[in-house]
Amino acid sequence: MHTVTLPGGEAIPALGLGTWRLGESARAAAAEVAALRLALELGYRLFDTAEMYGEGGAEERVGVAVSGALRAGDLRRDELFIVSKVYPHNASRSGTIAACERSLKRLKLDHIDLYLLHWRGAHPLADTLDAFETLKRQGRIRHWGVSNFDTDDMEELSSVAGGARCAADQVYYSLSQRGAEFDLLPWLRSRSVAAMAYCPIDQGALARDATLRAIGERHRVSAAQVALAWMLAQPGVVAIPKAAREAHLRENLAAASLALNAADHVELDRQFAPPRRKEPLAMS
Repeated sequence: MHTVTLPGGEAIPALGLGTWRLGESARAAAAEVAALRLALELGYRLFDTAEMYGEGGAEERVGVAVSGALRAGDLRRDELFIVSKVYPHNASRSGTIAACERSLKRLKLDHIDLYLLHWRGAHPLADTLDAFETLKRQGRIRHWGVSNFDTDDMEELSSVAGGARCAADQVYYSLSQRGAEFDLLPWLRSRSVAAMAYCPIDQGALARDATLRAIGERHRVSAAQVALAWMLAQPGVVAIPKAAREAHLRENLAAASLALNAADHVELDRQFAPPRRKEPLAMS
């Protein structure tokens, strides 16, 4: 597993596990926790969640799975990198701190490794950043960042006091949604800010793509694995696909070891052309 380096020099896994859509059904709780425990057993160490997912339900599932693994001695807390996010409507100075405390309680943790503003809202960025910095000083979070911020948002963020300490920007990015490549990814890379790609298989659509299937057949892998391998080859990018089935968990992890060749990349650029002009960021 290769890594991506955060601005402060910490290396984190380039492949993690997303938890969007988890925690929405009480009947699925046991199966979801089992899937997360399996992910830990397989070697996943970066988990992405949010207070929005299942209105805290996804954080609860992660909390049960992680606390069980820690109690069993299967791993240490410092081996994990947990990401969560605050709702924009909660992102005032006091609201961010309160939301983080609720997330920590659901996660059964004493700190979150990376805490993100889920998207821009009505609260001033200065207020949210002030809360983030307070949480860092208190040891409740280790790093902070943003999500769904385009280049102009990042420029504005960098002009706010403390804005240069942003560690990551999480955006919708996949072979079929390459708008971030035009100017956002170069901006982030120039400042060593990590890009986190959610929906890197375009919510499953790329798993059915004929070009990806053909390339996959040559490598004896699936189309989804080709899409992930392409993403993981992008410098400074962390991919966080969601998976709950054992086969998909194993496939995604195996994609981290897949190296596409130059001809593959030419074919993919032909089918999924890089942007030639500014495009709005995709969102989900």
